[in-house]
Amino acid sequence: MTNIVVLNNTEHRGLRVQPLGAEKRNFIGVIVNEFSHLALHYPILFSKDADTGTFYCGAMLGFDLEENLFAADGAKVYRPLNLQRGPFFAAGTELAIDLDSPSVGSGEALFEASGEPTAYLKSMLGLFRDLVPGIERTRIFTETLLGLKLIEPIDIKVSFDDGSARSLAGLYTINREALRELPDAEVLNLFRRGYLELIYLMTASLKQVSILANKKNSRLLEGVTGLS
Repeated sequence: MTNIVVLNNTEHRGLRVQPLGAEKRNFIGVIVNEFSHLALHYPILFSKDADTGTFYCGAMLGFDLEENLFAADGAKVYRPLNLQRGPFFAAGTELAIDLDSPSVGSGEALFEASGEPTAYLKSMLGLFRDLVPGIERTRIFTETLLGLKLIEPIDIKVSFDDGSARSLAGLYTINREALRELPDAEVLNLFRRGYLELIYLMTASLKQVSILANKKNSRLLEGVTGLS
């Protein structure tokens, strides 16, 4: 359940938020503004919204449902903005908060005794100044690639040393063959809009799948050792 309300310094003066929660999800929506940071740690892929069927960009965090293999890394790796925002949401031009979120109750204060926003809350306001327009830019980027037929399905299959295996479907990546066959005018348009760089970051990020699999493998082997 959620209890999302617009934040104000009267009713919510004493609220505190734990910024680094262990979010239980294996795929999180991301925006193109953060691709250069994401590609160093996460596979960047496309998926479809379960309710609308709309394509969106996301970062892969794990192989199992509700598995975030980066949760214990804290500030050592870049955290997608949709994880950094925690219990906060955009409400038009205002900031809202989910009062029922488990991260609400302890941690960083949101307001000073005077009612002024704390440095932490100011950082959240700044985050949403990047996130909200970034969502629209990402939507246009995705629709452009769909229009050029540059998105194709990818099945991710990995095996682990404990004998188990995982197979992930419902994910999509760049169709590099279709990219090579684009007319020069279309390629130039992608370049001028900054989309070619984003495409290359997405394709380069696929190397993170094997690194993520090694991370998962280590966790599984730790569990086997702990049982022996």
